[in-house]
Amino acid sequence: MLPVELKSDIYWIGVDDRTTDLFEGLWPITKEGVSYNSYLINDKKKAIIDLTKSLKGDEFFDNINKIVDVTEIDYMVINHMEPDHSGVIRTFRKISPQTVILGSERTKKMLEEFYGIKDKVEVVKDGDEISLGDKTLKFFSTPMVHWPETIMTYEVSNKILFSCDAFGSYGALGGSLFDDECTNLDFYKKEAVRYYVNIVAKFSKMVLKAIDKLKDVPVEIIAPSHGRVWRKNPGTIVELYKKLASFASEQADPGVTLIYGSMYGNTESMMNTVAQGISETGILIEIFDVSRTHVSYILPSLWMNSGVMVGAPTYEAGLFPTMANVLRMAELKSINNKRFAMFGSYGWSGGALKEIKEIVEPINWQLTDSFEFIGMPTDDELSSGEAFGREFGEYIKSLG
Repeated sequence: MLPVELKSDIYWIGVDDRTTDLFEGLWPITKEGVSYNSYLINDKKKAIIDLTKSLKGDEFFDNINKIVDVTEIDYMVINHMEPDHSGVIRTFRKISPQTVILGSERTKKMLEEFYGIKDKVEVVKDGDEISLGDKTLKFFSTPMVHWPETIMTYEVSNKILFSCDAFGSYGALGGSLFDDECTNLDFYKKEAVRYYVNIVAKFSKMVLKAIDKLKDVPVEIIAPSHGRVWRKNPGTIVELYKKLASFASEQADPGVTLIYGSMYGNTESMMNTVAQGISETGILIEIFDVSRTHVSYILPSLWMNSGVMVGAPTYEAGLFPTMANVLRMAELKSINNKRFAMFGSYGWSGGALKEIKEIVEPINWQLTDSFEFIGMPTDDELSSGEAFGREFGEYIKSLG
């Protein structure tokens, strides 16, 4: 995309990435893509806010040069040191060695550790302001959203919040930048949920703290480092993030995430009748085969729903490995306080349930019931499975 003007002399100069398969080397974005949003303020003094991944350096520098020569940049604001935000910094420094880098105290230390950069680095503290001429930048310390050095930058006269990873999403921009230009905004909201749970969820307490800190700051445009720029309804993405962050400590929405794995079809057969029973209650149900669905797409459902139904066979006296991987990732991402039930097939010995309990104990998942059976389920067991699912669905509905 060509540069896009947000307000007079304030430009988006970012890039779309449709070639990277795994964000952070973990999360699939082959189909969705992602944007690396960078911004240029062309005032008496010129500032760039956030950079881009090294993979897209040529396009990034071309976008800058369409507005000003790179060597004319006075300030480079590093909101966040993660390499998808700072990856071209050494190239930038070689092209424009006089540019002053602005960041937090922790950023100054990390610049030396990551890139060997020590000169022309200035620390900005919480509440500090820098005049560019007609425009003024104000800095807010927002640590652990989602690294310890993270800050947000606010342009005072135009009320633009450059929010870094907060309020971001997966999804390449597809030719349009703003929320009011997007014809498929629901896609970006859904990808914002996946991005939040994959990337930020573990730091939900700090997200809420940052939202509260900025609640009295007048914001007309939210310009994150990934995804849409929100100018028509910036409160939409803030409220979504606030709701998502609240689920770290409060009860999630009434719904059931059914995750299952099956080696030879026995647990899958039972899954279908358990799902039937849950569906009979009218409650939302989302079903994922853990062997065929990347955990990136499962985690948002686990985060958003208060109930989890686990269908897992015993594998070598323990838990089916792909199910163990999903549950361990849920524990890593602090997906807390779920009510869950478990069903599954075993051959000569159980063991799956014991391992499930061990994995989810640190995140306070409460077991309501379990139903295990040997080999292929009988007709009577399938009927019992339907009732098992129905009872669980009614229980989750009763939680409100």
